Amino acid sequence: MIDSHAHVRVARPSLDLGAAERFYVDGLGLQVQWRSAESKPGEHDLLMVGPAGGGWHFELTRDASNPILPAPTVDDLFVVYLGEAPDEALVQRLVEHGGTRVAAHNPYWDEWGVTVADPDGYRLVLCSRTWGQAAASS
Repeated sequence: MIDSHAHVRVARPSLDLGAAERFYVDGLGLQVQWRSAESKPGEHDLLMVGPAGGGWHFELTRDASNPILPAPTVDDLFVVYLGEAPDEALVQRLVEHGGTRVAAHNPYWDEWGVTVADPDGYRLVLCSRTWGQAAASS
């Protein structure tokens, strides 16, 4: 049974784990929870980032011998519910660390936040609402 204490891992490919780390750690402020750089046939380089003590993390992978090209769509979103308007300094820091500010595909996200594409093209939304507000209006 999945309950509210289950830990969640979201995994996706990255072409450049260094660029991903700069964006998610130096830009967004997450922490490196695990890193490996095996670079052996059949092994993947891994970067796991998340909030300290959080119940979720990202696993970014790269297989040097058979890299997978990331294929994000405009609706592949990682949404962080801040409960307040995103700080423009944070948005600028994300851009300075490899992100690109973009218009959201769904205008809801432009109304309630800011969307920044990471170095692989996946979209991060910094939402001004809380999860309870967003869930109630869906």
